Amino acid sequence: MPSAGPAAAAASRGILLMLLAILIFTTMDALAKGLVARYPTPQVIWARFAGQLLIVMVLLGPRLIRAARTRFPGLHLLRSATQFGATALFFTALNHIGLAEATALTDTNPVLITLGAAIFLGERLSPARLIGVLGAMVGALIVIRPGSEVFSPAALLPLGAAVCFAINALVTRHIGAQESPWASMIWAAAFGTIVMSCALPLVWSPVAPSDLWRFALVGVLGAGAQLCLIRAFSLAEASVVAPFTYTGILFAGLWGALLYGEVPDRWTVIGAVVIVSAGLYVWRQETAPLRARA
Repeated sequence: MPSAGPAAAAASRGILLMLLAILIFTTMDALAKGLVARYPTPQVIWARFAGQLLIVMVLLGPRLIRAARTRFPGLHLLRSATQFGATALFFTALNHIGLAEATALTDTNPVLITLGAAIFLGERLSPARLIGVLGAMVGALIVIRPGSEVFSPAALLPLGAAVCFAINALVTRHIGAQESPWASMIWAAAFGTIVMSCALPLVWSPVAPSDLWRFALVGVLGAGAQLCLIRAFSLAEASVVAPFTYTGILFAGLWGALLYGEVPDRWTVIGAVVIVSAGLYVWRQETAPLRARA
């Protein structure tokens, strides 16, 4: 059984990778928001998965087929479908609500992940993890303020994305270190590319030369974020890293302000402070054994 020191070190690395994944994901989402305003949403979704598939093919080269082999084909199919669902629902939501609001609604997923990890994966539900998740959820509710105009029928789209993300996270954690992350990357990219390629001829819109780099960057960022996410869930328990997905609200608020003039109001700032505080509390509690050995 691993000692507390290595476990705490793995938790610390997992948290850092999750923070990096969320930063990259929100950067991709910010780019996607601008693209879905000018191009059909399925076309942007296709670019996200096709770009990841191309990157993986280039990086692996002749090792691609061997890396795609898996002992868990059914789980990879479920994981790929839920990743596709989360992306498709979220990108579609960006046509109807703001980036920060859509992210806040999607970031209800840590509660689902934490509870699911306890029920299905047997992870312990410590007081610190519960406090972190509930505290971050309070911060999210402050940001989105139930009863405000954020809660429209379009809000069901990011909420559906949250459910898909939670299932994806639990499956990723279950597979964990039993396989290389490349298998998950290949399966998810191939699934999304094949599905959206079927719809692409029906919706294709010519891409302006000035937007080509944006389409390409969506794929690159999606691949990088997904790799970080897989590694985070492989290193640390799902209930440890889940609260840190709430930082997406902070990053999305920043991108929304910089790129689209969506300046966060005071409630968003207050909620952000609560979210950061909850995340720091979880980090401190989970890495305490590591600091004690230093």
